[in-house]
Amino acid sequence: MKETFKDIQPSHILMLTVAGIVNAFGITIFLYPVNLYDSGISGTSMLLAQISPRGLTLSLYLIVLNIPLFIYGYKKQGLIFTVYSVYAVTIYSVMSYLITYVFPIDVTFTSPLAGQDLLLCAIFGGAISGLGSGLVIRYGGAIDGIEVLAVIFAKRIGISVGTFVMIYNVILYVIAGIKFGSFILPLYSIITYFVALKVVDFIVEGIDREKSAMIITTKDKAISEALMVEFGSGSTIMDARGGYSNSKKKIIYFVVNRFQITKLKRIVQRIDPKAYITITEVADVFSQNM
Repeated sequence: MKETFKDIQPSHILMLTVAGIVNAFGITIFLYPVNLYDSGISGTSMLLAQISPRGLTLSLYLIVLNIPLFIYGYKKQGLIFTVYSVYAVTIYSVMSYLITYVFPIDVTFTSPLAGQDLLLCAIFGGAISGLGSGLVIRYGGAIDGIEVLAVIFAKRIGISVGTFVMIYNVILYVIAGIKFGSFILPLYSIITYFVALKVVDFIVEGIDREKSAMIITTKDKAISEALMVEFGSGSTIMDARGGYSNSKKKIIYFVVNRFQITKLKRIVQRIDPKAYITITEVADVFSQNM
């Protein structure tokens, strides 16, 4: 079904507003004052603002570089994603301008909260900007246009989206190091990048991820019933055949949390000591009772 503006959710707009403000706070309070760099287009905007005349601000570059990329990716990403992303970037840009030039906060040469401590600025700047970026992704958008470029061009040149973004950031940090004749700040910026990535993962996928268990057994009915009774949730049973023995088997797919894994193993092994169990992480679980 084709997306329309009626599909925009006010609750998502509210959270995108919060996300843009949070992202701006992390960048302008911790990173920009000490010349550390965010990743992607945000980091590029920071670098360009530092080497440009005074009138060409970080806020201006965020709009000029990001929004055309989101509009370019409209056909691939859809209307709602584009609207949410443009809105989040706009909030991020406006709030960055207010903190830097309007609010009574001096972010000219030092972080108001961490001073000149580059490690503290890198960690907290990365964590807070990652929180903002993660919230934007969780509520249907993106706050950096490099992700759109990665989705469009990564497969065309035979690399993954993550590799595309990483290569872009490495090039950005190398250029910054060459420009200023020192790689100290770009190296600290790499810390910012990895801290932000971890926080984004936590926000988007959850700190305590669910676990999926795949149980290969010949006693599927007994195991499935025991698991459903114990944990109060359903299971899925699939047909399988042993690759070596060529014998018929069943695969039980069951989702638990990390505290239930030991009990699941104990139940399965009690019923079928020969059962084969694999446990993998699940980012999100969606269920709708019909």
